[in-house]
Amino acid sequence: MGRKAIVAVVGRPNVGKSTLFNALAGKNISIVKDTPGITRDRIYQDVEWLNYTFTLVDTGGIEPDSKDVILSQMREQAQIAIDTADVILFMVDVKQGLTDSDAKVADMLRRSNKPVILTVNKVDSYKRDSLDVYEFYNLGIGDPFAISAANKQGIGDLLEEVVKHFPESVTNEEDDDTTKVAIIGKPNVGKSSIINKLLGENRLIVSDIAGTTRDAIDTEIVYNKKKYTFIDTAGLRRKSKVKDELERYMIIRTVSAVERADVAILVINADEGVTEQDAKIAGIAHDQGKAIIIAVNKWDLIEKDNKTVNEFTKKIRSTLSFMSYAEIIFISAETGQRLVKLYEMIDIVNENHSMRVATGVLNEIMAQAVVMQQPPSDKGKMLKLYYITQVAVKPPTFVIFVNDKKLMHFSYTRYIENQIRETFGFKGTPLKFFIRERKDKG
Repeated sequence: MGRKAIVAVVGRPNVGKSTLFNALAGKNISIVKDTPGITRDRIYQDVEWLNYTFTLVDTGGIEPDSKDVILSQMREQAQIAIDTADVILFMVDVKQGLTDSDAKVADMLRRSNKPVILTVNKVDSYKRDSLDVYEFYNLGIGDPFAISAANKQGIGDLLEEVVKHFPESVTNEEDDDTTKVAIIGKPNVGKSSIINKLLGENRLIVSDIAGTTRDAIDTEIVYNKKKYTFIDTAGLRRKSKVKDELERYMIIRTVSAVERADVAILVINADEGVTEQDAKIAGIAHDQGKAIIIAVNKWDLIEKDNKTVNEFTKKIRSTLSFMSYAEIIFISAETGQRLVKLYEMIDIVNENHSMRVATGVLNEIMAQAVVMQQPPSDKGKMLKLYYITQVAVKPPTFVIFVNDKKLMHFSYTRYIENQIRETFGFKGTPLKFFIRERKDKG
């Protein structure tokens, strides 16, 4: 199972990008999953279609105030798409027709050598609009696909074209004996310096693979005869003045790096403490069910007494309360303090991420848990837990069969999770639970 492909949408204001998002999401939602700490505005959306799952990315809203501004913001969008996407959807509007900025952005996209799919939206009647659709052949980026996102017409044909262009590596990831580690975090927390320091400590560098994008560099390091690929999400060398744009760019970059990783290391700045922005970035790795280590960098700069570590840990735990399973390590890329311990921690959380527990043992733990804490009941009906089994790894995923799903409160699922963790640790990895109903036998 490789990473998911990334499809980015580029287009002028009001061509219907969010309508397409909602059509593909199947329901009008403004955000994928409500995880604490994730932004409200929908930036990315996991789409399942036939046997494909891919991540659809919205490259940004554009303020329609003047032609020049629209063009410069579209170029910014196109650049984000070129940097991060496997396939680019270039969306135009049949009612507005072909504009000058469409043509200029099309040039940029064409030169990128990325697959670009020209999507003509708002074609409610092909008979009536077909001549207007032909006009877009002038952009020189291939056949236009006519759709109506609002009426969900033509979307199947469009997706069929999209998945044709997914790179091979999406389905079968090469070189599986290497642990892939994404180093994520806000700009300037020292992500690249951590990798450089690890490289410097260790002359056994295999190769610098230029990443799929210009700025994300994959660095391979062999340590103790094990191979690690570090995926750096740095490269925010944008001079964008707009805070939102920078943040959007950072989130999209994080999504695409985390997609490819087994383990995510969230780097936090010790002298800034843990922030809302850290929580947003952490939420991405949590949403994707990756193993997680929180590395507090620049720890050498902190005035310490014997309470410092505990206090800092407490703050992290409360701000990132949705990922209490994450491991925490205090490091300094500058002095190299505890950096080598990082490898050991990566190995542990990676192992936990793909750990399988025998069904018999799980059922014993569950039976004991039920004895210690009675399951909830409602109006005289009591929840019965019949059976638990593990159905997947990365992250470990369990199915619990019960008599009535509605009685299985979130808090009781959490209680069962804690019992399993007490026995097996599962440090550094999220666990997923699905509750299924099975009718009472007698």
